[in-house]
Parts: sequence; structure tokens; C-alpha cells
Amino acid sequence: MKSMTKLIVVAMILAAALVVTPVAARNVASGENIFVGEENVILDTAVGGFAGVNQLVHYTGTVGASSIDKTLSVDAAGKVETLEKGIPTGSYYGQVPGSAVTGASPYVNVYNPELTLDVVLDDASRKDSVNGKSVTRDTKLAFKVKSNVDTYVAGTYMNDNVSIELTLPGGGVVTDFGGQPLKYNADGSTKFIAPIDLSKAEAGTYTAVGKWARTSDFFGKGYDSKPVTFEVLTKALAITANKDSVVRGNSFTVTITAESRTDYILSVKSGDAKSPLIAPGQTAVNYTVAGETDWNRTVKTNAGGTATIQFNTSLNTDDKTFTIRVEDPDPKSDKNDEVKVKVEAGSVTITASGTGTYYIGEELTLSGTSTEGDKVFFFLTGPNLASDGVDLVNLAKVSTTDPDSFTTADVNADDTWSKKWNTAGLAIDAGSYTVYAVSTNASKADLSDAKYSTASISLRSGYITATTSGATVAKGDKLTISGTAQGNPDDVYIWIFGKNYYGTPNSRALNAEKVSVESDGSFEHELKSADTKDLAAGQYFVVVQHPMGDNPGVKYDPNGVIYGDGINNVTLTSLQAPAAATALIDALDSPNIPDTYVKLTFVVEEPQLFIDPIGDKAAGSKFTISGTTNLAVGNTLNIDVTSAAFQPGQKTEASAFSGFGGSAVVQKGDGMNTWSFEVDGTSFKVDQYIVTVESIDAGKTATALFNVVEKEEATPTAEVTTTAPAGEVTTTAPAGEATTEATPTPGFGALVALLVLVQLPSWSCAGSNPN
Repeated sequence: MKSMTKLIVVAMILAAALVVTPVAARNVASGENIFVGEENVILDTAVGGFAGVNQLVHYTGTVGASSIDKTLSVDAAGKVETLEKGIPTGSYYGQVPGSAVTGASPYVNVYNPELTLDVVLDDASRKDSVNGKSVTRDTKLAFKVKSNVDTYVAGTYMNDNVSIELTLPGGGVVTDFGGQPLKYNADGSTKFIAPIDLSKAEAGTYTAVGKWARTSDFFGKGYDSKPVTFEVLTKALAITANKDSVVRGNSFTVTITAESRTDYILSVKSGDAKSPLIAPGQTAVNYTVAGETDWNRTVKTNAGGTATIQFNTSLNTDDKTFTIRVEDPDPKSDKNDEVKVKVEAGSVTITASGTGTYYIGEELTLSGTSTEGDKVFFFLTGPNLASDGVDLVNLAKVSTTDPDSFTTADVNADDTWSKKWNTAGLAIDAGSYTVYAVSTNASKADLSDAKYSTASISLRSGYITATTSGATVAKGDKLTISGTAQGNPDDVYIWIFGKNYYGTPNSRALNAEKVSVESDGSFEHELKSADTKDLAAGQYFVVVQHPMGDNPGVKYDPNGVIYGDGINNVTLTSLQAPAAATALIDALDSPNIPDTYVKLTFVVEEPQLFIDPIGDKAAGSKFTISGTTNLAVGNTLNIDVTSAAFQPGQKTEASAFSGFGGSAVVQKGDGMNTWSFEVDGTSFKVDQYIVTVESIDAGKTATALFNVVEKEEATPTAEVTTTAPAGEVTTTAPAGEATTEATPTPGFGALVALLVLVQLPSWSCAGSNPN
């Protein structure tokens, strides 16, 4: 019986635990707020302005004039249907049957319920969040809670309460911590729940969530706050560095871990101006404390109890190991910690592009690395230059006390650097030189405290070579002037002088043709057919000028006058061709002119085209026609071989006319150039033929005649058997003796043929070359 009684009591207790206290209804007057998720909203129909209202409506725009996108039903007692998630928020107006809704109609404001939670330092400002951070047991905290739900009214409606559930490091969940209830009444305000005493708190991570009470309509509907966390550490004052060593010129950071929002002294032991220095402008550093320096400052930890401070190093920083110390400023405290950081000297490297040998006028690239500073300083040493070095650009002496006397290059973030050096403007002789790349503005005499590297280079004087495509050129033929210009000039200048000719066809105007130089140093200029066809026959002088710099030293004006620094002006167009060429060369030879040059000549001839004797050719044979010419190698000759036969005939008769044509290319020969052409005379009939050889470019034509004759057939020899008369003796020649036959006498037919051949006329060919 007693056991049965105990079971009944337990069952009653469990049933009572499962019963949820009904949520009390909330009366709402016009203009008040209601929230999505509420289930027991009662419109005040007596004095609240909602008399006769049977629904609440929400307009998409102007009240009473726009469309309705949501309607909430209201029963006779004024109870509003449950406000489900997803309905439009905003003002809902009371609808009385038969009456229009206007802006003056009673209304309620519908909002989504919001609940935010944070954990902050419980100091005067209560602004420093420690969410996601670590604190010590000496840190005082407060929970900061805020909600837009404003339904709580003391003594009347107390359902919408919030409990802060705090999960302990061991997994337990509490709503009261250190004697402080973790409760919030939703009255629409921001509240701080404090103090949260951590002096006896277990070390580890704590997680807090604001949750609506079971008595609230928002319970279990997803309107709880987001969680916040903080970690309680039993930690002493500590300091760490992000690097064990750093190359001089770079920075490093130290991180202090200590009490939240607390001042500490950060310093370099035995520090001075050659120590790593605290970088300016850091929020955690107090730069206003009297008597402190950049190697000894007061710093403040953040709400999480940490402070990260940057130290800078430079070329002035000693390359050694430094001790960074943090300590409690309280003289009675023994809290401190130290970390060591080694500062190492950097290095500088340099390389020169290419082989190390360059022509004066070339642009070369100097490149390398530097882990010692953010700039590289250059100077040059060499024969009879200042012993401490000269600047790369103006060759002036560099000075350690004058950083501007050096050419420099910036070091990139990846420690590389690069510098283009154009030697075109240097007033320097050919020879061997050394380029210094230095970490600071130090001349050769002061390199003991600097990092540097060197590159040896050899500078050569620029030179030019040139040639013509032929020693002679026929009028109307092409001529090419080509060569190589070393020293990286952009252009060379080609001067041509002849009888009353100064570089401009059909004019006495002076002209030097500007010809571009390719990246490999080659250049080429072509005199076209139109350029040579009007040149007078004779010798021409060519001067190819290499400027040895950005601009030529000898220039000319439209009046035919050459001029330049340190030379006398000369009017070349007033001189004969040889004298004009000599005057130009004398100017280029001046010690005041850096240019170099090369001299050439060529001869212009009247075009010549010859055909070698051809002779008679047998009908149906193949043969070669050849000849000589002074036209340039590579010229194309058009060749026609045509029959001379032309006579009236019947349309039913086959034509006796035949011919052959094509082209030949001029080849290099001994003395004059040669050409040849293969003729396929398979279809040629017996006749006289004309050969025409033509150069269209040179406007020259040559002709020759030859005959095609019947092919000679071999005449068979008939054997005659002679019977010796009776009594005659046939004698056989002894071995080794020749038998002599009688010479036959030509018959009539053969004699007639000979007479015909004798009477054929003889032909001469203008332009042929009889040999």
C-alpha cells in the first residue's frame, strides 16, 4: 500500500511539472506595439479606440488608398489572431465593417521581436566587448542586454522576461552566477547585469545565451539572442614576438598578454637610438608620458587583455640581439616578462644584364636584391675617375655627406630592385669599370659600415660597318646599302654625293637619309629603281654616319649647310661631289664630334644587256640561251622566243607560227653578271626565230636571231657484192694494213642542197655579243 502511495505522489508531481502556466492576455490600445509571435493580444475596445473593429489591415502604401497585403482577424472580444512569422511588419489599422479606413483609424505597430546580448568590461564606459576574448579572474564583467520588446510593465504584465543561460567550462548551465541573477525584463531598454565576479571562476570558456522565459509568447520560436563567449585564464604577465630574428630595415611585433585595459611599461633593455624603436601612431601606445622615448613607452591592453606593438628597425639599428621587456608600472609589483629578438645586417647584390661587355650608347639593366634599407645607391669607378667614385649619370664625384650626389633605385617589397642605365650620354672612354651598389649613401672610402656589392663592366666604343649590294648599279636598277651599327643607336644617316648630286634626286638640295637601326644593330637602306633611273652615270660617294649618342654630332639645315659643336659651318651644296664628301668627313673627324662613320663608293652605269651567239638549232630539240648584263644579281629578265614566220593562209590550214617564253634571274658572274634560259623547242618548226630579252625595271631590251633547221637523219650504207671477173684475183690485205676506199663523188641532189645553203642571206643582231 505504501509503495502504491509513493507511485501516485510521483505521478502527480510529474504531471504538475508538465503543466505550463497559461500565458496572460495583454490589452493593447491604439498606437502601441505588438510583436510577431504574440498569441494573446487583446485590442482595447473600451477606451483603446478599437470599438467595433473586426480585423486589422496592412497597406502596401498610402492608408486607405493602396492595396492590402495582410489582414489579421479580430474576434468579438478583441483578441487578435496569432501573429505568425513572415507577416509584413509595420502599422495595422482597425477595420470597422461598413466604414472606410483612414490615417485617423486606430492602429497598432507590428515588429519582429529582437534580443541582443553582449559581455563587456564593467568599467565606467561599459563599451569594451570581450566577446570571443580572454580575461583574467581579476576582470570585472557585465552582461549587456537589449530588446525592442517593450511589453514588461512592473506589477501588471510580467510574462516577457529573459533569462541569460551561462554554460560553464564543465558543461553545466546556470542562470545565476556568483550570486548575481541573470535576468532581464523586456521593457524596450538596454540593461547591464553586473557585477559578474570572476574571482572564483573556473578557468575555461564560458558561453551565454539570452532566452525568452517559458511564460513568454516568444519562447521556443527562434527569437533568442546569439551566443557570446569569453575565456577565463589564470595567466601572468607575458610577452611574445612574432619573429625570433629580423633583417635590419624590417619591422617586428610583440604581443603583451595581461589584465584587461591596464597600463604596462614596454621597453628595450639598455636601449638607445640604435635600438629597435616603437613605431609611431599606434593606438595601444601612450606617447605623451613625460620622460619616455621610442624605446621605452607606456602601453595599454585592450578589453581582451592583450596589446600588440610594432617595433621598427633601420640602417642605424645595431645588428645584435635585443631584449624586449614588459613590466607592471607599480613599484611594488614583481610582474614582468621578456623576449629576445635578433637584428641581423642585410645584404646587397647586383648583376648587369648581358655579357658584361657593352658599347657606349647602349642601355643596360642593373638589378639585384637588397635586404638592407629601402634604397640602393650607385657609383662608378674606373680609369682616371674620382677615386671615391662618380655618379652613373653625370660622372660627378659622389659624397657620403650628400645623398643627392648618388643615382638611386627603390627597393621593392620583395627586396628586389632594378635600374636602367643609358650610356649614350656619357662623356666616357672605352675601358673597364666597376659599378657599386650600396645600402646607403656612402662613397668608396666609407664602405666599412655599409653593405655593398659590385659588378664589373667593359665599355667599348661604338662602331659601324657597311657595304653596298654591288660595286656598280645600272640606271633604273636597285641598290642596297646595309651594315651593322654597334652602340645601340636609334638611327644612322646615309649621305650620297655625285656629280651635282647631294642626296636628293633631280635637285641640288642636301639630304642625309635617316635609317632605323634594328635591335640586333643591323640597318638597311634601298635605293629603288625610281631613285637610280635619273642618276647620271659615274662614281658616287657614300658616307654612313653613326651618331654615337642620342643625336648626331654633325647636322645640316635646308640651305645645305652642315654644322655642329666645335666645327666650322660648311655649305656642302656649293662644293663639287668629291670636295663635299671630303668636307663632311673632315667634320666627322673633328675631336669635338663623337660620331663615327664608314665610307663607300659605287658606280652608276647605263644598263647593258647582251645575248650570247645562239647558232642553228635542230627542229624538236631543247637548248639554252644565255648572256651577260651589268644589272644587279636577282633582277628578273623577261624572255620571249618567237617564230619569224607570218603569211596569209587558209583557215583550214595549221599555223606555222611557234614560240616559247619565260623569265630568267640574273646570277653573279666573273666581271659582268650572267643569265641563262632553257628553251623547249619540241614544237618549233623550221624557221627563223627572234629572241627578245627585257628588263622592265631598267627599261633595257636586247634581241637576237637564230634558225631552226631540219634535223639531220643518218644515211644508211648499202652493201654491194661484186663478183670478180674470171681470171681476176681477190687480194686480202695483210693483218694490220688499212684498206683504202675511193672517195665518193657527190650526186646532183646533194650539190643542189649545198647551192641553196650558200645562197641563204647572212643576219646580224643588234645588241648581241659576238664572241
